[in-house]
Amino acid sequence: MVQNGAPYLYIRLRRKASVRKGNVVKLNQIAQIIVEPEYEDALNGLIIHKPQHEDGNRVLIDMMLIVRKVKNLFPELQIEHFGEPHVLLEIYSDNKKASPVLIGLVWLLLFIGSGLAIMNFHADVSMLVVHQRIYELMTGKKVEHPLILQIPYSLGIGVGMVIFFNHLFKKKFNEEPSPLEVEMFMYQENINHYVITEEYVKIHEEGETK
Repeated sequence: MVQNGAPYLYIRLRRKASVRKGNVVKLNQIAQIIVEPEYEDALNGLIIHKPQHEDGNRVLIDMMLIVRKVKNLFPELQIEHFGEPHVLLEIYSDNKKASPVLIGLVWLLLFIGSGLAIMNFHADVSMLVVHQRIYELMTGKKVEHPLILQIPYSLGIGVGMVIFFNHLFKKKFNEEPSPLEVEMFMYQENINHYVITEEYVKIHEEGETK
């Protein structure tokens, strides 16, 4: 894009990007750009960052770093930036798949733990006594195990959890996110916010020492 005789670069950073450990980070991996065709290939392949061992698995790439890199390559470009002022880069490595035995043990642990939690809750609120009293009020008879109430109630707990979490194994009933997915999203957003804040502190400290 050319305005007033000067070519313009319009750039929007992605909020988050990922790169395999050992690979360089190019501009087209972390941003969307609009520019004159003769600049496009060079800018898309522009190396922005080379992850180092001390970087860990997350790196914050600031817009100012990108501006310096672009200006070094094409000083005549005028840069217009939209959206986020930074991109959080995750550096990943090819990890081995989890062992089926380990997955089975975790599943068993969660199954037993959730079952005990439900049982302890029912013991705390005296659910058996409540069922016995409801059955007595409805039928006039007092029984030790009112199965006509306990069996539907037990099935209802399972069906209610499936509906609440909007999942049955890998199947979703609709596109609405489940409460667990929302909580995981908020947890990830808080982690990203913390990492970004810490990275900005490091950048500021490094700037002061130079």
